[in-house]
Parts: sequence; structure tokens; C-alpha cells
Amino acid sequence: MIKRLLPLIFLLSSIAPAQAVPIYVFPVTGCEVNYAKAHHDYAATDILSKAGCKFVAPINGVVDEVNRIDAWSGKTNLGIDRGGLYVSIIGDDGVRYYGSHLRSIPASIQSGVVVKAGRFLGTIGATGSARGTAPHLHFGISWPTLAQTWWVRRGEVLPWKYLDAWKAGKDLSPVKEVNARKLKVGEIPPVPKK
Repeated sequence: MIKRLLPLIFLLSSIAPAQAVPIYVFPVTGCEVNYAKAHHDYAATDILSKAGCKFVAPINGVVDEVNRIDAWSGKTNLGIDRGGLYVSIIGDDGVRYYGSHLRSIPASIQSGVVVKAGRFLGTIGATGSARGTAPHLHFGISWPTLAQTWWVRRGEVLPWKYLDAWKAGKDLSPVKEVNARKLKVGEIPPVPKK
């Protein structure tokens, strides 16, 4: 009996242990970046990099919103238009990830398209209320809402600690923090005054 099991034991001992593929990836690839632990007025992070750098899906998911028209005007400064060109995805973890101020978005990126972590979503620019500023990706983390609820989409939890982890190749999930924030403020909190 032992003689018959030896080949199986040898085979099992030679198989390398399984390595888990990272769930999350840093949302900017191929460029040097800089970002702060704070953001003006609300929870988000501006990731500074060169114009044209790639914004990628930070997790597997489905494209939620795509806006290819920069309708922002400094005269009206409407909150719904401040992001300029943007893409949001709903991750497999149920969290919405939003990137705005994009310069361009590939035609293949449409609402409902399934994306894998690392999929190219757009190029970094300075559209919307970022006109005249250094190119950057405004990155927001929140829960899914209707498109008109722009104040949730722009960010509800500070992303920097997740960005730090993802940049280091670690899987740190924002799910718990997002759910706690939603429970605290409600699914559709009041429209901010700013």
C-alpha cells in the first residue's frame, strides 16, 4: 500500500503552494504619482501625475457611469459637472470607485462593461473644475447611488490608506469603512452647501 502511495506523496510534495492574485491594484499605472492624506471639503484623494497617464480599474467589477462631455463652467460651478470626464465602476466588493478630471476615455468603456483589475479606463487630465490646475486623477470611494447623487459619487471615505496598501501590493478592502459611513449618513445624505 505504501509503495503505491509514494508516487502520489512525491507529486503532492512537488506542487508549489497556491498564490492569491491581488484583488486590488493601484489606480494609476506607468507613471510616478504623488498624493496627500487630505482633500479639500470632502473625503477623496487627488493623485497627481503627468497628463496622459493611465487610470485603471482598481478591482474587478462593472463600469457604472461614463461621462465623456466636459460641461463644467466656472460661472455656475455645478457640483454634478465638477468632475469633467469621468468613469466609475462598481467593484466585485460592492463599492463604487470613481476617477475624474480625465483627458480621454476609450470607446470600449461603456456602462455595463465588465472589467478586470488593471483594465485601462482613461487618461489623466485636468477637465471639469480642475481646468488650469496640474493634471491629476480625482479618486473617490463610496457606495453605489443614482447618477444624480454626485456628492456621494465624488467620495465618502478617505482613500489614501487604501492607495498606500494597493501601491505596496497589499489587499486592503474599504468595504467595512464604506458600509459604516453609509450607515452613519444614510444612503442619500443631504446635498452639501459647497
